[in-house]
Amino acid sequence: YHAMEERANLMNMMKLSIKILIQSALSLGRTLDSDFPPLQQFFVVLEHCLKHGLKVKKTFIGQNKSFFGPLELVEKLCPEASDIATSVKNLPELKTAVGRGRAWLYVALMQKKLADYLKVLLDHKHLLSEFYEPDALMMEEEGAVIVGLLVGLNVIDANLCLKGEDLDSQVGVIDFSLYLKETQDSDGKQDGGITAVLDQKHYVEELNRHLSCTVADLQNKIDCLEKTNSKLQEEVCVWSVTKEDTKVELDTYKQSRQGLDEMYSDVWKQLKEEKKIRLELEKELELQIGMKTEMEIAMKLLEKDTHEKQDTLVALRQQLEEVKAINLQMFHKSQNAESSLQQKIEAISSFEGKTNEMMASMKQMEE
Repeated sequence: YHAMEERANLMNMMKLSIKILIQSALSLGRTLDSDFPPLQQFFVVLEHCLKHGLKVKKTFIGQNKSFFGPLELVEKLCPEASDIATSVKNLPELKTAVGRGRAWLYVALMQKKLADYLKVLLDHKHLLSEFYEPDALMMEEEGAVIVGLLVGLNVIDANLCLKGEDLDSQVGVIDFSLYLKETQDSDGKQDGGITAVLDQKHYVEELNRHLSCTVADLQNKIDCLEKTNSKLQEEVCVWSVTKEDTKVELDTYKQSRQGLDEMYSDVWKQLKEEKKIRLELEKELELQIGMKTEMEIAMKLLEKDTHEKQDTLVALRQQLEEVKAINLQMFHKSQNAESSLQQKIEAISSFEGKTNEMMASMKQMEE
């Protein structure tokens, strides 16, 4: 239960940090650098997410607990990420694995491949089990949700200089002051600023789960507030608080209850809108599935036609070879016939010569 609470808190912090980073980056309208506070806080929160449930490895020097080990797996699973690991390892000012891991995240964000690389890791959880505990964030559903949220960062451009940055000794502390105002403004409302470009079916399930959790949290807050007010009323009766103080407390309760009712109605409205969006997404998903099946049928027919044409081509080649053999036999037969005809002509000419000689000899004998 404790690990589940930690995962939920980290996921909510990541949602807030990504939302504030995208909103501030779009309002700023320029390429971000490493001194931008929301970007710094995003990397701090992401580092906490990657460290959650990380196993401690014992070495000769001591205990090592770094998130750079899982990131090195990306080079093996995704060859196009090999240049990141090479460039990070070649930086002379990085002495620790933590610094290399932070530099790796910087380069992946600049390439707009951070979500893709982490998704590759999540697709091979049997390899991640070597580095993470079973209840770690990267091993549970919250990891997939965070990877989906990271896709939204592809809309921003960042230019982070790794040289001169002291990434080894930086202390990753979350600055909650950046998120307090955002939390007060959007308490009870679903974070709709970032729609994760995950698989559509997974997105619909995650959306429903998040909305149900939000409604349940609001209901729990209302119940807690009612219990608190009932206790306050009992204390008023016990301690004989004046009527004016009781009136003030009731007014406060009514105002807070009215605010919660408005928040509750807003959430229900948003829930209806999200249901409409979900239905539209389901329809689009069905259309895409239908198109995919039609394409598969067309591909099968095309393969069948190709095989039939190949069989026909093989049969025609065999017939051509047979015709060539027949022509060759006819050619040899014609040559033999011509040679025999030539011999017969020579024999006829010799017979004619002999016949002429016999005629001459007969004339001599008659004379």
